[in-house]
Amino acid sequence: MKKLVIIGAGFAGLRLARALKNKDLEIWLIDKNNYHQFPPLLYQVAAAEIEPSAIAFPIRKIFQSKKNVHIRCAEVNSIDTQNKTVITSIGSFIFDYLVIATGATTNFFGNALIEQNAMPMKSISEALYVRNKILQNFEEALIKSDGDRKALLNIVVVGGGPTGVEVSGALAEMKKLILPKDYPEIDFKTMNIYLVEAGQKTLAAFSEEASAKSKRYLEKLGVVVHTGTHVVSYDGMEAELSTGKKIPTKNLIWAAGIKGNNLSGLPPTTLAKGNRIAVNHFNQVVGFDSIFAIGDIAYMETDKYPHGHPQVATVANMQADALAKNMMLLIAGKEMKPFIYKDKGAMATVGRGLAVVDLPFAKFGGFFAWLIWMFLHLMLILGVKNKLLVFVNWMWKYFTFDQSLRLIIKPSKKE
Repeated sequence: MKKLVIIGAGFAGLRLARALKNKDLEIWLIDKNNYHQFPPLLYQVAAAEIEPSAIAFPIRKIFQSKKNVHIRCAEVNSIDTQNKTVITSIGSFIFDYLVIATGATTNFFGNALIEQNAMPMKSISEALYVRNKILQNFEEALIKSDGDRKALLNIVVVGGGPTGVEVSGALAEMKKLILPKDYPEIDFKTMNIYLVEAGQKTLAAFSEEASAKSKRYLEKLGVVVHTGTHVVSYDGMEAELSTGKKIPTKNLIWAAGIKGNNLSGLPPTTLAKGNRIAVNHFNQVVGFDSIFAIGDIAYMETDKYPHGHPQVATVANMQADALAKNMMLLIAGKEMKPFIYKDKGAMATVGRGLAVVDLPFAKFGGFFAWLIWMFLHLMLILGVKNKLLVFVNWMWKYFTFDQSLRLIIKPSKKE
């Protein structure tokens, strides 16, 4: 039986393992966590709208009855391509076929000071940190004078993509509907939420119509939107913009870019733009027949996507499905089929009843778009219980204009 090692249990890696779980393969799925997380809703964890457990699902539960699928929690240190071995924190794994699905991480574009002080939001633990930090700052604001409260209350979100737009909208709704009731001693008119985008528009990858609507929705919620502007420095107390404007803030959320989680051991010739791994049209890593890369880490140039495919869940899932079929063709000695991405559209939510949807055949926004956004995201979450938890939280918030998850939960430390 051939041995397949998959590194990463994100959208791409998990989807591939599930597609091949009944095949004649020995599958080893390696991830640093024992759960699969749902990144599109991380911003709601950060904004205290849903619990972390609602968007996480234990990997082992998925494969409980599949004896050919082996799960290991480990950090991958490097790949020995010559000996077909993956070296991890718990030992080495020999493979016949290797699939790299390590996804992406936050890109600070080489700015060490911003990296040291800003809050990224690419994992559940980071989203929880954002929630704790912002809520703790509100608590501290209670005992400060009006002049000292400014940095504690102000929130700067960097990046006008879906994550930046969605978290800005969620925080703006919290400011309007919830915080004045929780902290009646504070005048939240003095609090500002800023969205800073280096490009000329928010949701740049969307249609002009969706981009314009998203900006209009954000401003309707009270978010101060700065486009054509970037953060040049942030020391933990003050964010300096390229326009010269300085914003006092202890809350800077960085959603401005991502880069691939590449692994050592691959030759430099495989490294592509954004720290991604160059692959051919079959998702084979350039120069290798038995090593593949899928999802955010994969960089495949095509006529339609000369700079690689968008780093979104739909691409990851489609590549996993295509590779599952190609893997069986390869093992059978048959010719593989090239991957072709079929764009199904994009969507983003800004706030209560406010969302934009770009489909190949229609573009619209507002309440109906918001309903579609909610339905599709519910369907994509793993686990019936998780779907129910998220749905209940959403409905509770919709009808009560509140949510009861504003908990500051910090890990304990042993002395």
